[in-house]
Amino acid sequence: MHTPLRLWRRAVAACARSLQTGRRLARRLAPSIAPLLCTLAALAPAGPCRAGVLKAADLQQRFAPPFLVGEKLTDVPVWPIFKQNGPATDLVGYVFESIDLAPIPGFSGTPLNLLIGLNPDGEFFDVAVLSHHEPVFLDGLGEGPLLRFVAQYKGLSLKQNVKIGSKSAASAQSTNVYIDGVAKATASVRIINQTMLSAALKVARAKLHYSGAKDPDLVARVRSDIVDTLDWNALLRSGLVGHLRIARRDVEQAFAGTVAAHHPAEGEGSPGEDLIDLYAAFVEIPSAGNNLLDERGRADLQARSHGDDHLLLLMSNGPYGFVGDDHVRGSVPDRLGLRQDQLPIELRDMDLDIVPRGAPPFALVKAFRIIGASGLDLGHPVELDLRVTRSVGVVYPERVSRDFALTLQVPERYLIPAAEDQKGWQSIWKARAYEIAALLAALALLALVLLRQLPLVTHFSRLRVFRPLYLVFTLVFIGWYAQGQLSIVNLVALLDAARKGQSWAFFLFDPMSTLLWLFVGVSLLVWGRGTFCGWLCPYGALQELAALAGRRLRVPALHLRRAWDARLKWLKYLILLVIVGATVFSTALTDRLVEVEPFKTAITLVFVRSWPFVLYALALVLAGMVVNKFFCRYLCPLGAALALLGRLRRWDWIARRVECGTPCQTCRYRCTYQAIDPGGKVHYDECFQCMDCVAIYRSDQECAPLLLEAKRRRSIAIVPLAAPAGKPETAP
Repeated sequence: MHTPLRLWRRAVAACARSLQTGRRLARRLAPSIAPLLCTLAALAPAGPCRAGVLKAADLQQRFAPPFLVGEKLTDVPVWPIFKQNGPATDLVGYVFESIDLAPIPGFSGTPLNLLIGLNPDGEFFDVAVLSHHEPVFLDGLGEGPLLRFVAQYKGLSLKQNVKIGSKSAASAQSTNVYIDGVAKATASVRIINQTMLSAALKVARAKLHYSGAKDPDLVARVRSDIVDTLDWNALLRSGLVGHLRIARRDVEQAFAGTVAAHHPAEGEGSPGEDLIDLYAAFVEIPSAGNNLLDERGRADLQARSHGDDHLLLLMSNGPYGFVGDDHVRGSVPDRLGLRQDQLPIELRDMDLDIVPRGAPPFALVKAFRIIGASGLDLGHPVELDLRVTRSVGVVYPERVSRDFALTLQVPERYLIPAAEDQKGWQSIWKARAYEIAALLAALALLALVLLRQLPLVTHFSRLRVFRPLYLVFTLVFIGWYAQGQLSIVNLVALLDAARKGQSWAFFLFDPMSTLLWLFVGVSLLVWGRGTFCGWLCPYGALQELAALAGRRLRVPALHLRRAWDARLKWLKYLILLVIVGATVFSTALTDRLVEVEPFKTAITLVFVRSWPFVLYALALVLAGMVVNKFFCRYLCPLGAALALLGRLRRWDWIARRVECGTPCQTCRYRCTYQAIDPGGKVHYDECFQCMDCVAIYRSDQECAPLLLEAKRRRSIAIVPLAAPAGKPETAP
């Protein structure tokens, strides 16, 4: 007899073995999976591999004569805008969609799409919001503050450092241009700013020649396989730590000939000492980070950054700090600027207290984050500017500023040169290699279990241990961690792209969803809807785990009458029909209707959303504790779509006996999804593949036909009665 503890240990060991198998599969399939995915993308509707929605006709309405809209370019997804100037035609600039160039996920997990116009001098001449899914602007503040925020970019230049804050807070010492933020929407406007600048920087590098002849999509990558053990002096000699010392004579020479000469500002220190002794290092490079930071410091940095972000550690001594006394932790610094290829790049204080190890003591140490979407290329020099500002006068002071530059050049030894295979979605798959390996291992394990059912269903105890364990993995890893919740939004996007003749290749930018859809597509042919809805849907897993908790808490379970159950199951098909129909008429209406799914609230945002959405999602979870999988059975439009696609299933994989339904009703009464009719037929459209009926079919203790057969085989031996003591047996 297996104890539950031993079963859990065996299940954990099996998962560990599957993870190793998944890693091996990922390595072996790497050479072939990319061509497969490219082939799938090629089979999608014709069109460029972008997610934009604009057509030339849309832009012609926006840019009426004397403006002309040129053909969309093939190398970079931009439209050139021209203006008729007598017999000449002048280039006004380039118009593009941000989602084509910088699909940075918003607070809801979905990228915003902005219309951006950039002139040949790198200035924004047009900015508009095409689509967004930011909850704070949809449900709370309204779209007015969003539109006013975006309008501030008109007239600004990419050559300026744009900082979100109060315009009145702008300091003379600042290297930034300030635009007003939006209260209660700090995270959303920061993402909008990053989207705006990252997309525009790509166009500037590609079409305005800010990056020379190199492809702006191709950047060098950090080598993780080289980890040198270096002391402080060796770090300086290797070039992993850059150094800038600004002496007093350098400052005076910079201000010579201005009204600010010989007028040192407050904070510059006494005339006899140097202004600052500054050191800088990109600590995402292992040979720099491992030697400058302890394990806790590295963990703190990784927890606040993403895989392709750059992490810049600054350390200084001297009277003049690289941030002023009025610096707000976690913000963009005023005294610092970062440039590459003549373009500024935002760096943001990570608000961490860090003490470098193996280095001299420093008066000021801070870590800064540069997002990967900014396009910073460590394979090329990077300029770090420190601004010094002096004021002359009291009532109307005249201010003079000078910048001092530290050039950072990462040694080639620690970088992988830019290569063609890093362009596009392939780099995202490489960055998420471990997540992909874990998912492949889990899918391989599930396929093995479903194909070879006997080891799992022979004993109910095994099934009751393995299934909850797998559901926990689905909820925590696939859902909350890897953000692999499939949704009706995916199918709506496919239909909309097909209707507009656009490519489906934008799905490749989300490897978890792509792999899940490929697996679900195959499983629909083999097992039907139940594989996804019963095993791989994070919200479905949450509902089922909540139902298990309800049984432990003795929450009464409600089984609806068969007639009512059958009627309610048609609701999800009606909801699906309304959503699909809305895609033809109104994108805004579709965005509202898909909120019938609580997936965004419960899985993508982990219940961090405005209270009506949280209340709705929690109400459905509680309903699922009373009526098993209430949402999945009656309301889920994705479940309805998969049920329809499941009609392509080729096999009835749940075995049945002649006695099933006539007269045996055991499986029907035990099926909490009410997917078995009184005649014993299994309705695969409503089956969630819990495997209970399969286990009953194999059980000598649960299956009534097997019990009767065992009873018939049982023979009773006839033994003659013994005569009473003291009495002889009589002859017959």
